[in-house]
Amino acid sequence: MNGAVAVVTGTAAGIGAAVADALRERGARVAAADRAYEPDGDGRDDGHGGRTYRLDVTEPHAVEEFVAGVERDLGPIAILVNVAGVLHPGTVLELTDADWDASLAVNATAVFRLSRTVARRMVPRRAGSIVTVGSNAAGVPRAGMAAYAASKAAAAHLTRCLGLELAPYGIRCNIVSPGSTDTAMQRSLWTGPDSPARVIAGAPEAYRVGIPLGRIADPADIADAVLFLVSDAARHITMHDLYVDGGATLRA
Repeated sequence: MNGAVAVVTGTAAGIGAAVADALRERGARVAAADRAYEPDGDGRDDGHGGRTYRLDVTEPHAVEEFVAGVERDLGPIAILVNVAGVLHPGTVLELTDADWDASLAVNATAVFRLSRTVARRMVPRRAGSIVTVGSNAAGVPRAGMAAYAASKAAAAHLTRCLGLELAPYGIRCNIVSPGSTDTAMQRSLWTGPDSPARVIAGAPEAYRVGIPLGRIADPADIADAVLFLVSDAARHITMHDLYVDGGATLRA
């Protein structure tokens, strides 16, 4: 990946940060984007040949300007990894319209806009790889997670459809679907010191299977899966959804 320009969203922490770090370690020039960055940090050199950018992925014009800026600052984008995401837990009866709209805006619509914007530039070059970080909740029902699960399912299927459309141009589109991963988002669901053990054990009363491998994932576990899918080692893989959940969904 030496010299390849890679765009990664949601890089201020968690999985996004791990993906950006892993790509840098392998020589990619990373355009790391997150709305948590300070506005005066736009285009700041990261010391590894890449740059950091403040970006709200829900703003259409900002997305267009960001992609144009990355190609101006760093060069043609070869890799896009959609990681930015939000979680608004709650049953369908409890969810507000704002919760639903925010979930779709960040987890699905932003993936559509950014993928479309980058793909339009990849097509003439007939090369590129796009990975969307989804969730295993997109594949099985989760009580209290309807907005999150629905938005991640939308993003995953969008990515598969995009992969079909871009295959004639040699551009691959795949999904990585994590299960419970040790991030701030995961920890926001914990209620006490026994919460990690409860996640691993599962909750039959909520129809939730535990984690057969007996551990919660590290962000690096997800980053490794992303690295594989964007690398030449996966050159014949597209429209694939790689679950990285320790077996928690029993791949149902």
